[in-house]
Amino acid sequence: MSNETGFAAWLDSRMPTLKREWNRHMAEYYAPKNFNFWYYFGVLSMVVLVIQLITGIWLLMSYQGSAEQAFASVEYIMRDVDLGWIIRYAHSTGASAFFIVVYMHMFRGLMYGSYKAPRELVWIFGMTIYVALMAEAFLGYVLPWGQMSYWGAQVIISLFGAIPVVGEDIVQWIRGDYLISGITLNRFMSLHVVALPIILIALVVMHIIALHDVGSNNPDGVSIKNHKDKDGNPIDGIPFFPYFVIHDLVPIVVFLFVFCAILFFMPEMGGYFLEHANFEIANSLKTPEHIAPVWYFTPYYSMLRAVPDKLGGFIIMAAAIAILFVLPWLDRSPVRSIRYKGIVSRIAILVLPAVFIILGYLGVKAPTPERTFLAQICTVLYFGYFIGIYFWTRMETTKPEPDRITMDGGIGFWRTIGAVFVVAVLVVLPLKAVGAESSKSCGSIDCDPFEAQLSNDASLQNGAKLAVNFCMGCHSFKYSRWERVANDIGIPNQMMMDNMIFTGQKIGQLMNIAMPADGAKDWFGATPPDLTLVARARSPEWVYTYLKNFYADPSRPLGVNNRVFKDVGMPHALLDLQGLPECAPGPVLAANGGIKRDLMTGADILDDPCGRFEINQAGSMSVEEYEVAVYDLVNFLTYISEPMAEQRKHIGKMVLLFLLLLLVPTVLLNREYWKGIH
Repeated sequence: MSNETGFAAWLDSRMPTLKREWNRHMAEYYAPKNFNFWYYFGVLSMVVLVIQLITGIWLLMSYQGSAEQAFASVEYIMRDVDLGWIIRYAHSTGASAFFIVVYMHMFRGLMYGSYKAPRELVWIFGMTIYVALMAEAFLGYVLPWGQMSYWGAQVIISLFGAIPVVGEDIVQWIRGDYLISGITLNRFMSLHVVALPIILIALVVMHIIALHDVGSNNPDGVSIKNHKDKDGNPIDGIPFFPYFVIHDLVPIVVFLFVFCAILFFMPEMGGYFLEHANFEIANSLKTPEHIAPVWYFTPYYSMLRAVPDKLGGFIIMAAAIAILFVLPWLDRSPVRSIRYKGIVSRIAILVLPAVFIILGYLGVKAPTPERTFLAQICTVLYFGYFIGIYFWTRMETTKPEPDRITMDGGIGFWRTIGAVFVVAVLVVLPLKAVGAESSKSCGSIDCDPFEAQLSNDASLQNGAKLAVNFCMGCHSFKYSRWERVANDIGIPNQMMMDNMIFTGQKIGQLMNIAMPADGAKDWFGATPPDLTLVARARSPEWVYTYLKNFYADPSRPLGVNNRVFKDVGMPHALLDLQGLPECAPGPVLAANGGIKRDLMTGADILDDPCGRFEINQAGSMSVEEYEVAVYDLVNFLTYISEPMAEQRKHIGKMVLLFLLLLLVPTVLLNREYWKGIH
């Protein structure tokens, strides 16, 4: 008979199933006491799932799922929705974080044999979640409708065309059109926000139910059900609630600290979390220099490219995922955990993550013969692990499993560091062997260093003036508003209206130009690109170097050339300020990047006909003054590409400080509850 009173008794009498399931999965579910670091990633995946669901719902409120409005609606969320940028960055960072914790969760399963009987169904549900997550991520990746979203989708969808007979029909069915278009985007949005989240949640529930039916694995790989106390509870187990719920609060806070550090201080993560090409609107007539999917797909993309035949590559890529499903029947070892397996298994478990990381890195880089060869070797090693495990697990000598779990087991801290070092070496050495990046960071030259000063209002005001006077005759800033710019950089609204808005627009409107797009296309041959996000699409260093390297070129009668973006053939918009640079003999660069010098005299060899520039048609500024003007202009372009950057960093400091303070009581609470448990 229940001792509960009040609301608890009322609820239990009307919905006893709720209490029964709570007890089954939380209060009376016994988990092994010896969970280690690797068991944190299961609960962290649940945390990220919640983050993605909540932020996704909020993003959907302002997102427009059409080809004409999708890109602009994302920028609207970033700029005009209160703290919308936090929601967008949390969602984009969460997408990568989801795959990081899932990959770590999967690797833990490989190490400790969590896929072996009786947990085969748990593993299969987990792998199904992984496939559904990949589909969900791919569909969501297309929604911002940037250049890489569009062309990445074009490449991935076209792979299905390799299927004999029905391939092209499948491709057209997926697109909903003969080309990727608005209808493709619309159906991808429907699947991303409705269908797949429901499937994911259902699979997660089934995964947990299946796990709790057979019981959790542990680092030793031995069952805790064989030794029970007088009440029938496992001696080596402890109730999940409250012990593991409180225990997991510590890694959750640490994870949120790392998550927020990325969100507030480096949301692009060097172009891996938010690709630079995706800050340009999708253009079916302009192909990016290098098309690659987002980083968490690149290991399989590398396998695809490693096979010369399109159909063969598609089969290999599909097989690389499919083989994970049959792993429970490939591993024939009498023990589960890597702690007790033989030397071959221990070496293989270090090689596999190194191979996967190498494939991931190669997938984001442009292919070369050397990189392709390395990808082929790594593909063979990847499949070699899963095929070879069928043979070596029966032949290798294993250690005897303990009868009960060990509390001091494992390889220890220093051996763990050693294993990480070995994996790092296995990753770095092959990548070094296939060669470093050879291309210059700014076209034919290296970029000049540039560091923005977004709190320098004087610089931003001068940059805004230069942008309006010299850029906005042709280029728009159509994702930004006049009022936002005026308020952020300290220009009174009326002064902005009187001195900087020449298009008859109101202060609250977007920064468009008066020239119609059709007219601009007729005049220039193509509509000049919008500059709102140019500093994020190209990098501030690129824009800074570009604006300093115009030069007269007789082969370009309709414009000037540029060392950064050759054969651009555009008017030198800053001609009145800089003057017109012309080619002059200059030093020749050596293979090591230095300057070739005469061996006898030590003087520079001036054999490059355009190795330096001379100002033959003077402008209104000296060289020093022009560099300051260019700096101010690029500083403004950097600001307008992400006007919330300074606010983002300020809020980030407060959030990280709060999480650090929260960590202290969380650790103390965990110690209090787990005192004497081990």
